[in-house]
Order: sequence, then C-alpha cells, then structure tokens
Amino acid sequence: MGLFNRRRPSIGLDIGSSGIKLMELDQDSKTGRYRLLHFEMAALPPEAIVDGQIMNTTVVVDQIRELLQRRRIKTKNATASISGNSVIIKRVTLPQMSIDELEESIQWEAEQYIPFDINDVNLDVQILAGASLDPGQMDVLLVAARKEVVNERHSLLSQAGLKPAVIDVDAFAVSNMFELNYDVPKETVALVNVGASVVSIHILRNGVSAFTRDVGMGGRQFTEEIQRTLNISFEEAEALKTGGADPDAAAVVPEEIERVLSSVGDALATEIQRSLDFYLSTSSDSGIAGIYLSGGAARTPGLPRSIERQTGLPVEVVDPFRRIQVDERAFNPSFLQHVAPQAAVVVGLAMRRPGDK
Repeated sequence: MGLFNRRRPSIGLDIGSSGIKLMELDQDSKTGRYRLLHFEMAALPPEAIVDGQIMNTTVVVDQIRELLQRRRIKTKNATASISGNSVIIKRVTLPQMSIDELEESIQWEAEQYIPFDINDVNLDVQILAGASLDPGQMDVLLVAARKEVVNERHSLLSQAGLKPAVIDVDAFAVSNMFELNYDVPKETVALVNVGASVVSIHILRNGVSAFTRDVGMGGRQFTEEIQRTLNISFEEAEALKTGGADPDAAAVVPEEIERVLSSVGDALATEIQRSLDFYLSTSSDSGIAGIYLSGGAARTPGLPRSIERQTGLPVEVVDPFRRIQVDERAFNPSFLQHVAPQAAVVVGLAMRRPGDK
C-alpha cells in the first residue's frame, strides 16, 4: 500500500486529535471537476487521541461508524493520513535512474537519511520531474512512515468496516487541496496547516515540494491555556477560543482570553518563522511570497495576524471548497464557510483513489 497512491470511489477520513472529518467527492470524468457528495464531522474527547497516539480505539472506531451511518455511505474504499514525528520526509538528490532502479535501491539510499531502523518503516518515493538543473541528477521525495502507525490507521479503517485504499501524509493532502482550488503560483509559498496537536509546514517552489516539517504544537494549546487560566472545562475553553459554536455569530473575545490567544499565537508564529528561516538558510531560494493557512486553529482570533506580524509575509486562510461544486440544498453554505479551514486535509484525502501514485 503506497503512501503516495484515482479511479474507483473513495472516501477521505481525517482522523485528528480533536475530531474526525469524513468526505466523499464525485469527479466528473469529462471536466475533472469535483462535486461534494458527503461531508460530516464529529468531535473526539480530549483523551481519545493524545499527541497523535490513539489511546481509545473503541471511541474512534465508533465515531467513524456513526459518521458512515449518518450519511448512509456505501463506499468502502477509504483514505486516511498520518503526520508528526512518525513520518520523515526528505527531498534528496540522486544520480539519474529509472523508477524501477530507484525502487530497487531505495532501501539502501533511505538508510542514509532516515533516523529509524529501516525494517521498522514503510518507504515510498516520488521522482520530482524537472526539479533538478543537473541532467545527470534527479530530485526525489523520500517518505518513511513507522509501520506501527501505518498499521494502526489500517486497523482503524478495517474495524470500522472500510477497505484501506491509501495512507497519505497530512502535508501532501493539503498540497492536493491547494492545487485543486488555487492557481499554483510560480513563486515559493508555504502551506501551513495548524491542527489540534501538529503544525504541518509544506513549502512549494514552482508548484513542487521543496520542504516539509511538522511542529509538535497546535490549536489544542490555545484551548488548554484558556482552560488553565479560567479554570473551566476543556469544552468551555474550546467554545471560548472561537467565540462560540454558532457559525453566524461574530467571535466575541473577552480581554483575558484575548491575552491568552495572543501569547499562544505568538509562540506558534515563532515556530513557523523558525521553520521558514531554516528552509531559506538551507536552500538557494531567495524568499517566500506568502503563507496559505489552514486547519482548525486557522480561525482562532488573531492567529493569522500573529503569523503575518512574525513572518512579515501575507497570510491567506484557505477555502478548500473554492472550486468544488456544492449543492446548497444539501449543505448549509454558512456552515461550510465556518468550518472550511478545518476541511483542508480531508478534501485532499477525498481526492485520492485506489491505485494513485
């Protein structure tokens, strides 16, 4: 089962620390346009998944089944993703060779770049066509994922009655979503997805993957700091973080909460800046044109502004439904607009099909 793997129907399942998103897209075979068939979300209790580790399999499986039943979904093929320190992504330069030769030698090549025991990981590679300026060399994207984490996702899908089709990586799912909905710029841009416990940073140069990094912090830190400061429940803190659950209501943030959001937002923005600085210091790139922000924490009041201030770059919150056909009789446009940043990963996963490469 490839990490990079469209033809038979498939559903996307974004299984995150704070909740699960499920989506099914239909693609027009003539125009290539996507239409939204199903989209559901369910929150998970804070202790179900901690730092990317599934602590309560039963709760997670039950929630997936509930989402499938709620929409009476018949499709069995499913795509999920992983992120965090269980995944290593490296862009490496190798002598020019065919994909068959590369796949034969990749295990030996990977041992030089992967800090895990090579027998404990699943490996995948993709040749970045046209990325290398030297005709005798080629740039390759090397991905290594811990087998235990891949098998865990595989098991979750199977227990929920689904057929695992593709196990992807969050950063690549966001990239697929971005390419679908935006005209990929020729300049360098950073795709930053702020999940509950992981910030995925994926830099695209001329539309090609140039750098990826996952940072072990995220939206949950906003919630936990509000919870600690005000001595309230996690659920109350989560609602206060975004100004309430009503998608039509403006976010009203009390002064004390605003200070917490600003402090955590500045810390998160600093980590993003460090990753961008590291990329620029280790590449020949002259600069980054802008940041496209996604993830559940993207709508946290003040976060985009904190990132803009820290990095000096324009920040745009993405709309994953921008070029997806949506029947407004079946889906509330106001709701979709409210949750759009959270749907970045699941849109990218729902685009995948068994056999993709």
